[in-house]
Amino acid sequence: MIKMTVNGKPVEVKLHSTLTEILKFQDVESPETVSVELNREIIPRREYDSTYLKENDRLEFLYFMGGGRFK
Repeated sequence: MIKMTVNGKPVEVKLHSTLTEILKFQDVESPETVSVELNREIIPRREYDSTYLKENDRLEFLYFMGGGRFK
């Protein structure tokens, strides 16, 4: 197990986890609409399966919402 931070909270995940696995482990709804920031860098979606997490990494799941209106 490794310790890391996900959305500001400490979590433990199995060693050699990928971003894709963490999205599943964290029960992220609609993972296809979430952007992932790893250690302050946005990771391209095509790299989720090949990006392995390390001890003390910091992940943020970013949800972009539309809406509002202009007057």
